[in-house]
Amino acid sequence: MLLKNYLKDRITVAEKVDSWEQSIRLASEKLLEDNCITKTYIDSMINNIVKNGPYVVIIPKVAIPHSRPEDGANDTAISLLKLNTPVKYPGDKEVMLVFILAARDSNSHIGLIEDLVDILQNKDTLEKVMESQTIDEIKNVLL
Repeated sequence: MLLKNYLKDRITVAEKVDSWEQSIRLASEKLLEDNCITKTYIDSMINNIVKNGPYVVIIPKVAIPHSRPEDGANDTAISLLKLNTPVKYPGDKEVMLVFILAARDSNSHIGLIEDLVDILQNKDTLEKVMESQTIDEIKNVLL
């Protein structure tokens, strides 16, 4: 499972954030620190949602913000922000899990997406992640 290698040091837990934009910025911090993405990539993800609506909220309580490789993705990577208090995305969509996805090209992230889909389709796993209060608890469920 590719996700284990990519996600292990890129999980953040927060009680709450003030806005959906802040959720994207906070979820992106570890990718930014690791130089996987640029600040331009973060701005692009936010602008895409402003322009196109909450298309990143793919199932209830889960968002996968992303942008195009040329918008500042230096590497293929993923991070997770788990919020204890949901934040509202446009369209009144509540989100507790924010997975930031970056891809250096149009194909390198396919395996990550497949692994992520496996997790998102497993309701028990998803529920355990949402109930987790610490990074270690999330790692025990996902990794």
